[in-house]
Amino acid sequence: MFVSALGCAACTRQPAVAPAAETVFTPVLSVKELMEHIVDPIADWVFDAAVIEVNDKGIVQTMPLTDEDWLKVERGALILAESANLLKMPRMMAPEGDKRRKESPGGPELTPAEIEAKVKQDPALWNTSADTLRVAALESLALIKTRDVQGLFDAGDKIDKACESCHLEFWYPGDKKAVLESQKKTVTYDKPKP
Repeated sequence: MFVSALGCAACTRQPAVAPAAETVFTPVLSVKELMEHIVDPIADWVFDAAVIEVNDKGIVQTMPLTDEDWLKVERGALILAESANLLKMPRMMAPEGDKRRKESPGGPELTPAEIEAKVKQDPALWNTSADTLRVAALESLALIKTRDVQGLFDAGDKIDKACESCHLEFWYPGDKKAVLESQKKTVTYDKPKP
């Protein structure tokens, strides 16, 4: 009877739940392609939304005016923020067959192999750089939702600084001094004081 009870108890037990399969991501683009085809052109949707240009025709100001204009800027901020997560996925720095893969170390720009080595050496810094981009894009989204044209100037600047600080660390650290000196000479927009 005892053996029968054990047998019945074994029959009524719930089957063990199989552990969840690990999610596997398969990147399609290299970091270089992600930058060229997604991050850079999409960032321009935010950068170019509010621009004051001084040229031979005078001062030309560009700003989002219509719902469609604002929607494009909003989409840009959202895609840029999500792109930061894509940058954190392990992937090749440049596609197979890219001519930069064959370059030798020593220039102001690092080769794809050197960039990959730096990322592997300090993945936390790489991920922090991506997070900084995401935060800047999300801050611009808050301004976009309130249609703060003046705020877009600051938002574009924050996004640019997030990108540039990562590039100075992982792409062209040999050019850091020249880039920082150039930034000092660049004209930037300061919001008018009330």
